[in-house]
Amino acid sequence: MDRLFDMVAVFSLVLIVWVLSSVRRAHIRVEYSVSWLLAGAVLLVLALWRTLDDRIAMALGISDSFIALAIFAGAAFLIVLYRLSLRISGLNDSSITLAQQVAILEFKLKALNEKIQTPAR
Repeated sequence: MDRLFDMVAVFSLVLIVWVLSSVRRAHIRVEYSVSWLLAGAVLLVLALWRTLDDRIAMALGISDSFIALAIFAGAAFLIVLYRLSLRISGLNDSSITLAQQVAILEFKLKALNEKIQTPAR
């Protein structure tokens, strides 16, 4: 059982280091990295603080503290993924609106160019 908690702790440390190095190299924006860092930190705290896991497991009525840790880890990552899905959806809507605005401007520019090139009578 201790090996599982140790593996989760190592995984969370790797996640934190990976996110920090990605921020440093500008592969991920800071505002997106915060949720990943928070999830990794929560996971690390839960993996290292065994009495907290036992208390959470007792409160949830679960006999195994690792299952409680797994439930919280899964919930944390689902929340992060949901937040990112919301952001992606917003960006998709923005790109559609921007493409429509560009098409309208191109149409108006083409009409204006045709009006300028056509001699007035």
